[in-house]
Amino acid sequence: MRVNHVGEICAQALYRGQALFCRDAAIQGVLHKAAAEEVDHLVWCKERLDELGSRPSLLNPFWYAGSFGLGVLAGRAGVAKNLGFMAETERQVEQHLDRHLRDLPPLDQRSRDVVTQMRNDEINHRNTAESRGAEILRLPIRLAMRAMSTVMTTTAYRI
Repeated sequence: MRVNHVGEICAQALYRGQALFCRDAAIQGVLHKAAAEEVDHLVWCKERLDELGSRPSLLNPFWYAGSFGLGVLAGRAGVAKNLGFMAETERQVEQHLDRHLRDLPPLDQRSRDVVTQMRNDEINHRNTAESRGAEILRLPIRLAMRAMSTVMTTTAYRI
């Protein structure tokens, strides 16, 4: 759940950064709405961490700042690329949450419920971005996003 918590730190920071320089008011609203839903996920993950007697990552301020900065860059790239970044982010998060659901103990229904609801919301975010004109990002960008995500999840799990 710590990794999911960090993911939510990153997602809401990313969408806030993207919205900051988005020149389309409707898309800016989409980004703000997604960021608010990511904060809901953040709260759910924190509650579950507390229930499990665990703690958030000590690197959360670093992850927030880095994600906000990436969001600013995406926001300055234009609406289609901005939405493409959102869609690809959510696609990769869906894959992570699918793996998490497979790995969760079958009897941990509370965690399963949280992760399932988060996954459903992430699918909605991706679908919204795609329906609004998300551009498919070039392969090197998608691979760089995946590599950064791997560093984040591996580090967050431990620190």
